Amino acid sequence: MSLSIGPALRKYWRLLSPFAAGRWLFSRFLGLYAPYSGSIRAQVERLQPGHGVVVLKERRRVRNHLKSVHAIALVNLAEMVTGLTLMNSLPDKTRGILVAIDMQFLKKARGRLVAECDCDIPSDNAEREVLVDGVIKNSQGEIVATAQARWLLGPEK
Repeated sequence: MSLSIGPALRKYWRLLSPFAAGRWLFSRFLGLYAPYSGSIRAQVERLQPGHGVVVLKERRRVRNHLKSVHAIALVNLAEMVTGLTLMNSLPDKTRGILVAIDMQFLKKARGRLVAECDCDIPSDNAEREVLVDGVIKNSQGEIVATAQARWLLGPEK
């Protein structure tokens, strides 16, 4: 029997994150599971119910013509951090899908970017939409982008 996404995330994070290369390995496995999200090669740094941190290092593959991180790479990072944080917080036998995301780009994103999300922990798997906020900061701690993601939750089918 396969695990639903929440228990699977918790299981593999608990298994891999204590090791030096564990977060890197978890992030690569996540990229295989969700190839488009994996395309930016961000690394999950922290993952606990209600809180997540994902880091993206600027490099050529995510840059735009302005020599900063491309807006869509930032959207991908925001979806990743809000989705991981929320999915890791869900009760068993719950699924979720992104139905909308609103991004605000506040300044050029360069260097090491840290995406962070805090969310409420759903108490049940009743069908509903939830709003989850994410923030992306540069290495100086300046906010370069904010996101508000709307996720549809419900029981697994």
